[in-house]
Amino acid sequence: MQRTADFCDHLRAERGLSPHTIKAYRRDLEQLRAFLVERMDTPDPSADDVGVRDLRAFLALRHATAAPATRARKLSAIRTFLDWAAERRGDDINAARSVNMPRRGRRLPHALTGPDAKALMEAERPPKKRAGGEPPSDKQRLRATLLAVRDRAIVELLYGSGLRVGELVGLDTAGIDLKRGEVRVMGKGRKERIVPLGEPCVDALRAWGEARPLMSSPDSGDALFLNTRDRRISDRSIRRMIKQRALAAGVSTDAHPHALRHSFATHLLDGGADLRSIQEMLGHASLSTTQQYTHLSVEGLLAVHRNAHPRGKK
Repeated sequence: MQRTADFCDHLRAERGLSPHTIKAYRRDLEQLRAFLVERMDTPDPSADDVGVRDLRAFLALRHATAAPATRARKLSAIRTFLDWAAERRGDDINAARSVNMPRRGRRLPHALTGPDAKALMEAERPPKKRAGGEPPSDKQRLRATLLAVRDRAIVELLYGSGLRVGELVGLDTAGIDLKRGEVRVMGKGRKERIVPLGEPCVDALRAWGEARPLMSSPDSGDALFLNTRDRRISDRSIRRMIKQRALAAGVSTDAHPHALRHSFATHLLDGGADLRSIQEMLGHASLSTTQQYTHLSVEGLLAVHRNAHPRGKK
């Protein structure tokens, strides 16, 4: 799509969006471009060429493979892009404004149970299988130990502070204050917030702070968490690690970084924390976003009532 690069520069410089968000915008616009190339038989379609029928056909093509929330996100990205293009043309023509958003059913966030969360925190890193059954060398054993310390710190931080995985990936060593027990994080919209850390999380981060120099190199920079190539870890690596850790812990429910964020909020609410405090710690711009966790607790209360009260069941 013409001017996609300029639009992404605008998102970065003028709107202060995170690299992760900009990447999502670019991916959605590239999908639209590929669709229009085939539909219009043109090698480089322009924003000026996009019509209502084109967008409806684009979304209809994804009806069977993409959830309503995903299709709504794509349409929102396209609307933003076409608004930006219209502003530079000097008009307000935006075909995406004439396309209704896909209806989304309310889906409650997924949260781990308390025992599952504890099992995930305490799980051991699965041993790596080696060809020929050869025993690991001293260097390999040290590396495995360092990675286990790193992984424990990551899951403790995700569950103990409710960070988004993109926020955790972007953390530098200066963002952690172990003496004060807090993490300073740059959230969505370049908004900074400070989140307190519990003792288990502080202990895990202190252990990683001692282990990190043994993995770091000149290429590591200030990144807090490193991958096996001694560079800043990616969100994909973290997702894969949590899946493996959940399997080793026998956690049957779906475990991923955002599930830990949901679990953080849900367990705080169950423990008596107020919504405003949870909103601040999660970095939600609107309290209505945080209120979704009250539905989780209500569902839990209903389940308890049905199972425990003599008149709870019909």
